Amino acid sequence: MGAAIFFGCAGIAFGPALALVVLTVAAEPLRVIVLVAGAFFWLVSLLLASLIWFISVHLSDREDAKLQHGLLIFGAAVSVLLQEAFRFAYFKLLKKADEGLATISEDGRSPISLRQMAYVSGLSFGIISGVFSVINVLSDSMGPGIVGIHGDSPYYFITSAFLTMALVLLHTFWGVVFFDACEKRRYWCLGLVVASHLLASGLTFLNPWYEASLVPIFIMTLCTGLWAFFTAGGSFRNIIKCLSCKQEDDSRVLMYSALQVPLED
Repeated sequence: MGAAIFFGCAGIAFGPALALVVLTVAAEPLRVIVLVAGAFFWLVSLLLASLIWFISVHLSDREDAKLQHGLLIFGAAVSVLLQEAFRFAYFKLLKKADEGLATISEDGRSPISLRQMAYVSGLSFGIISGVFSVINVLSDSMGPGIVGIHGDSPYYFITSAFLTMALVLLHTFWGVVFFDACEKRRYWCLGLVVASHLLASGLTFLNPWYEASLVPIFIMTLCTGLWAFFTAGGSFRNIIKCLSCKQEDDSRVLMYSALQVPLED
């Protein structure tokens, strides 16, 4: 039973991300590099956030439960702000790299677009964030013990898996919107990304009241996904074409020259 829960929850949490990596990233070396580097930037932000929270806990009264809960919320907020700060730093780095690649390329264009880098960097932030948020939960799912035997919710593991999946997708969408906002200097979009990230993290403190956390986070994921889709140049026409699986007829006319090569004697 423990193995079934482990692999089932792992599939829910990382199945979509794994599919995206295999289908859109793994075949391109530059995208793989952006993916790995993005995970490193997220890890550095987590290290700094953990250090701040660790120092604040040790400087406070550990016997005060309300204070410790407040410090936990403070640590989550600091972590979100640091993640977005490092996302901005990663944008600046990729922007410089994009200019360098365009300079050394033969046609003067970078082999990977900024939108592609935004998508891959967001996916990398989401994957590494999901790994650190659910790895202990998956480890406990192997047993021994039964969740809910003392009156707790028996849906702890599967709810954690769905929350992780939503956060992975949210990071991917946030990356697309964030990079576009930085490129076009749309500061209100940056503010919305940071605010939605803070809101998503704050909703997790409502657990184990899962209806109050899981449903709003999935609604936010859907809305942010649509926002990222249109930001990347998508349209309703593209959605209809994708769902109908129809290809446009090639109406181009091929023009042949009237000149013919003289026949050899």
